[in-house]
Amino acid sequence: MHLETLDWVIIVSFFIVFIAIGLLVAKKSGKDSKSFFLSDRNMPWWLLGVSMVATTFAADTPNFVAGVIREDGVFGNWIWWSFLLTGMLTVFFYAKLWRRSGITTDLEFYELRYSGKSAAFLRGFRAIYLGVFFNIVIMANVCLAAIKIGHVMFGLSSIEVLLIASPVVVIYSAFGGLKGVLLTDFVQFIIAMVGSIWATIFIVNMPEIGGIENLLSTPAVAAKTAMLPDFSKPELLIPLLIIPLAVQWWSVWYPGAEPGGGGYIAQRMLAAKNEKHATWATLFFNFAHYAIRPWPWIIIGLASIIIYPNIESLQTAFPNLNPAFVKNDLSYPAMLTFLPAGLLGIVITSLIAAFMSTISTHLNWGSSYVVNDFYVRFLRKAASGKEQVAVGRISTVLMMVFAGLLALVLEEARDGFNLLLSIGAGTGLLFILRWFWSRINPYSEIAAMLISFVIAAFFFVNGKMDAPMIEMAGHWQLVLSVAITTIGWVLVTLMTQPSNAETLNSFNSLIFGKESKFKGFGMKILGFFAGVVGVYCSLFAIGNFIYSNTVLALGLTAVAVICGLVIIRSFQKTD
Repeated sequence: MHLETLDWVIIVSFFIVFIAIGLLVAKKSGKDSKSFFLSDRNMPWWLLGVSMVATTFAADTPNFVAGVIREDGVFGNWIWWSFLLTGMLTVFFYAKLWRRSGITTDLEFYELRYSGKSAAFLRGFRAIYLGVFFNIVIMANVCLAAIKIGHVMFGLSSIEVLLIASPVVVIYSAFGGLKGVLLTDFVQFIIAMVGSIWATIFIVNMPEIGGIENLLSTPAVAAKTAMLPDFSKPELLIPLLIIPLAVQWWSVWYPGAEPGGGGYIAQRMLAAKNEKHATWATLFFNFAHYAIRPWPWIIIGLASIIIYPNIESLQTAFPNLNPAFVKNDLSYPAMLTFLPAGLLGIVITSLIAAFMSTISTHLNWGSSYVVNDFYVRFLRKAASGKEQVAVGRISTVLMMVFAGLLALVLEEARDGFNLLLSIGAGTGLLFILRWFWSRINPYSEIAAMLISFVIAAFFFVNGKMDAPMIEMAGHWQLVLSVAITTIGWVLVTLMTQPSNAETLNSFNSLIFGKESKFKGFGMKILGFFAGVVGVYCSLFAIGNFIYSNTVLALGLTAVAVICGLVIIRSFQKTD
């Protein structure tokens, strides 16, 4: 694909903007670790909320959604739409608690809530495991998506893509800290949404597509437009709707959708001005993430079925591309090759922005673990604020280098990535209950990690055997993993002693004060259900407006508005 001068001007201009933002806030962000990792805890809800959405707008997400559409249809997205319940649980039950804790990272929670050497071990182990190893694998997967886009749209090699995209994001992340990340995320989200919506409008109106009505009436596309699976087909209903809504959302740890909050979502709640800003930021994130953002990707995924009806047509269109890259998720960048000059520059910038927003967040988040939960906690307790920032910047650069190197061989490492994701199955309920159930202790968490790891490793090896010991569909493997892990850590909890009374009393006093842990639970539960119903109704309302089901869309919109009023009332009653 050939980029015109206008396209290059657009791309380079935004590169300059991103670097400038990082350099402009570098002095203030470099004062100490609190400034670098939490931006002095003074960020407004709208900036934090947009940053949360921008972070999950990764370069690989549109590819993933388009691939799901082609393979299963629109209802296939329930495998991630179900995580809305996790997000709403955080909004109504945990956002205020995280901000009230006053900690720097969510891993610091371990020594706030638990006592003894086992608590310190948990904090240090998860700092390296999540902040470094797991984080690098996640970033490498995002880099792989960028490599695919670079291959398809520009014919660039893997190394060329990484050398172009990585230095800019490292510069503003290393110098600007969290504030630099938040400000660039805001710009990047606007670019990403404008680019994806504009591209969708252009693609739908291409002569080959013939407009939205012709697109939706094409038989091959019409078969993929349902938002709910056929209830008469359990082979679709169970894995794509029932298990995600009944089991997956509360039991699986997944970046950005951690049960009880955590990771970079917790980092942004901790950086909020106050508890209200933390709550509203998380609510905005869940609304924008699940209701607004998916539809441009969904429409482009549906349109790709007309242009590239199967994998073979994609391979024919890109004969020089490594066959290992030619899968259904290639359809999204493939459709973007039809865009004209100017619009192409904006869309390419939006994809670069999506890549940068995700990578910059993971770099800052990961380095906060390295500095606060490992370096200062175990190696240099007397480290000055300047020294901590320096270590954070060095770790930022090193993690980007290792993520890029891993991305170059990720085709061979993808099974390992899937294994890492499955390791958290069954630990989610523990993260939800540990704030309220005092018996949960470090051994509960260690047991949950070990049991889930052993089960995940077993199914991983079992799946590679020529004659598997157990033949079981992936969704039933998840259910079994969750059941065994949950039973295991609950038994360990009941057989071991809770943390000492002094630690528990200090924790409860800080988080709940003199009030009951369960104060206002009724209104919070009402708000939770209103949030879930309201966002799903908004999601389906937008879809039905696109499908020209206007009456149904208006009805769903009305329900969403009522739910919004209930949410506001819930906030008022629980303040």
